[in-house]
Amino acid sequence: MSEDHKKLLEQQLWNIANTLRGKMGADEFRDYILGFIFYKYLSEKQYIYANYLLEGEEETDYHKVTDADTLDAIMDESLNKLGYFLKPNELFHTIAAKGNAKNEGQSSFILEDLERILNSIEQSTMGTESEDDFVKLFEDLDLGSTKLGRTVEARNELISKVLFHLNKIDFKLEDTDADVLGDAYEYLIAQFASGAGKKAGEFYTPQQVSTILAKLVTAGKKRLKSVYDPTCGSGSLLLRVAKEVEDIDEFYGQELNRTTYNLARMNMILHDVHYRQFDLKQEDTLENPQHLDQRFEAIVANPPFSAKWKGKDNPLNNNDERFSQYGKLAPSSKADFAFVQHMIHQLADNGTMACVLPHGVLFRGAAEGHIREYLIKNLNYLDAVIGLPANIFYGTSIPTCILVLSKCRTETENVLFIDASQHFEKVGNQNQLRGEDIDKIIDTYKERTTIDKYSYVATLEEIAENDYNLNIPRYVDTFEEEEPVDLQAVAQQLQALEGNIQAVDKEIAAFCKELAIEKPF
Repeated sequence: MSEDHKKLLEQQLWNIANTLRGKMGADEFRDYILGFIFYKYLSEKQYIYANYLLEGEEETDYHKVTDADTLDAIMDESLNKLGYFLKPNELFHTIAAKGNAKNEGQSSFILEDLERILNSIEQSTMGTESEDDFVKLFEDLDLGSTKLGRTVEARNELISKVLFHLNKIDFKLEDTDADVLGDAYEYLIAQFASGAGKKAGEFYTPQQVSTILAKLVTAGKKRLKSVYDPTCGSGSLLLRVAKEVEDIDEFYGQELNRTTYNLARMNMILHDVHYRQFDLKQEDTLENPQHLDQRFEAIVANPPFSAKWKGKDNPLNNNDERFSQYGKLAPSSKADFAFVQHMIHQLADNGTMACVLPHGVLFRGAAEGHIREYLIKNLNYLDAVIGLPANIFYGTSIPTCILVLSKCRTETENVLFIDASQHFEKVGNQNQLRGEDIDKIIDTYKERTTIDKYSYVATLEEIAENDYNLNIPRYVDTFEEEEPVDLQAVAQQLQALEGNIQAVDKEIAAFCKELAIEKPF
């Protein structure tokens, strides 16, 4: 039932999203459709909870409640339970119905009402525990944008149409698992990412990669005290970790891009993560970390590949406790190891981290080589290196790898290398890891075995002999011998071809003689 409902929801929501296609770019109409879906979700949650509070009262339908004292009581309970409050006349159903009530052949004007309602949701949280989770949450829904239509009437007509179609969809929040709508929301995010080109990498990690990272950091655990993503994008990776364990006490994340940060907060709430359970911040993680005094049991990340950062240009970095012990800073042109160092600093003593990085981190020299050696030789935190196929990320075709690091390693004398780069299927323009490919990676990681042409357990001495170069082909031999060539057979084939050529030449010469023209050879 839940799976069928999820698939139906995915198709219905994507069809509505296409109402805006052609009006603007994929990354722009994404913000509108996801924002409206989120508003409808908040409305339905409010309606369900308010009706629950009204049980046994004279009026049990929240739509019809007008008594000020009753509304105040519902507001107090809602702010504590849900983290926000919507009045009956602010519910999605009400504004959608108004927008599609024809007045002289045209939709009623709702843009001002809608903007007021979205602001009211945010304002209802002011001074409460949930304020940080809702502040400026709808700022990307610019209802006055000319991309929605050149005139106010055209914009009103389009928005009314979108709300009308959304209003016909039953989210069935009372009857289905909380993840059904959340997963449908994730589906939309993935669809937008596939059409957003290079920008997709800013906010979305493909689900198969998220699954691997989540399984790696939860191996052997049923619950987690905390999970953290320093570059959390849309929050999908954090939520994927939650699917691998029975319970997570707290979710933490930080994201630089404001629009993506808003999307992440919506995503957490849509997956029914209580506002007291997550703490997401919008800042530059390397320059202004927001959770520096905390340590996390699991850390997952897909940092921007080889991003620029201030590095040596910021003198404070030399004394920053995240970087100072290594003796060198990651180069300003490539922040990959700066993110790794940051995550190690935040990792709890019983924690495991897994992050996706470009292959260059495995072999580049200078400061990065120095940091890599310190990680292995001095700290001995590196647990595994996993090579992934090329072209599995939206917006880039480069091959990537996963580094797994732990402060509580059980196998302290070796590092596991896995080459999964040739194990995938091609879907459209993208390569995708199949279920069996993911299972093989995880099983090999757990069993820590050497498999011919796939994995190798390298001793620390071997890594030292390679000058701490972690390039996977140095450890996993995937060379396939070519079939021996039968030179005698090749010579015979060439002789036969020569005979055929001579026969054809004679035939051409005869035709040329008959036509009284010169031969072409």
